[in-house]
Amino acid sequence: MIFEHVSKVLLTEGGKTLSLNLEQKKAVVGEVSEQVANAQAIILAEYRGLQVGEMTELRAKARKSGVYLRVLKNTLVRRAVDGTPFSGLADKMVGPLVFGISSDPVSAAKVLSEFAKDNENFVIKAGAMPNQVMDAQAIKTLATMPSREELLAKLLGTMQAPVAKFVRTLNEVPSKFVRTVAAVRDKQAA
Repeated sequence: MIFEHVSKVLLTEGGKTLSLNLEQKKAVVGEVSEQVANAQAIILAEYRGLQVGEMTELRAKARKSGVYLRVLKNTLVRRAVDGTPFSGLADKMVGPLVFGISSDPVSAAKVLSEFAKDNENFVIKAGAMPNQVMDAQAIKTLATMPSREELLAKLLGTMQAPVAKFVRTLNEVPSKFVRTVAAVRDKQAA
């Protein structure tokens, strides 16, 4: 079963298709606006031809990495990004898109780029960081960068190295002194 485009029709009931009413649209725009307010990156990808299982797998990977991932009406997302640092992305919102939004600029790019490598039907179209629209190649480059957590771990390791060396040096002074006293004692005993 192919994952069908849901940009116009989001709900089905008993075989009938129902569009979102005004209140539901406002709720979706509010939810997306909240995500955009905390976002450092938004990635757009076309998902035509993906199987339901593949999309479920992508959603699980995104959730695990802290990426907000949704298939939404482009018009609703355009309203949500209007007046934000991501407003330049509105022109790129064409066709059936999945939106990846994250507070870490690298995690959304990594999750979606890795998924795109294994799935030819999943095509990254565009993305943005605050006040900067990116093309697909820039997103692939962004995905190769270390994540925020990896950078913090490296920084912490770099900061701890001099402290650890200093502690070892401080420990060597009393140890040397004790060895010297023990050598003098042994020499006097002999």
